[in-house]
Amino acid sequence: MPDRLPQGGFAPLVPELDVCDLARSLAFWCDGLGFARAYERPENGFAYLEREGAQVVLNAINGNWVTAPPTPPFGRGINLQIAVRSTAPILARLVTLEWPLFRPLHEACYRVGEAEVGCRQFLVQDPDGYLLRSRESLGLRPLNPAVRGS
Repeated sequence: MPDRLPQGGFAPLVPELDVCDLARSLAFWCDGLGFARAYERPENGFAYLEREGAQVVLNAINGNWVTAPPTPPFGRGINLQIAVRSTAPILARLVTLEWPLFRPLHEACYRVGEAEVGCRQFLVQDPDGYLLRSRESLGLRPLNPAVRGS
C-alpha cells in the first residue's frame, strides 16, 4: 500500500468526495481513470489519489462533512474537470470496464479573451454519480472575428 506525499506536493485545491463504497470507487478511479494511490488510511475509509498533477480524496461517508442527506447522484450541479495528456487511454480503460459515458468524446473550443482554447473531452459519472470531465488540450488559436460579437 502506498504511503507517501503526492508527487510535487499537495495541489492548491483538492476535492474531497464522500463515497458509498470506497472499494468500488477506488476500482473506478484507479482502473478506469488511471489515478494512483498516494496514501491511504483504510481504518478511516480514506484514500488520496493523483494523476498527472490532478489530486482527489475519496472518503467513505462518515457524517463528518454531511450538510444534507447523502442521496445519489452526488455532486449535482458540478463537474470536475481533469486535465490529461490524452483521453484515449482513459476511454480504452472505460470500454474494458464496460462503463457508460455521460457525454461522448467530442472537441470543443471556448473563448478566452481574444483567443479560443481547444480541447478534446468526454464526461463520465463515477459510481456515486459525480460528473467527471477528462479534458485533453488541443491548444490555443486566435479568436474567429465572427465570434467576437457574440
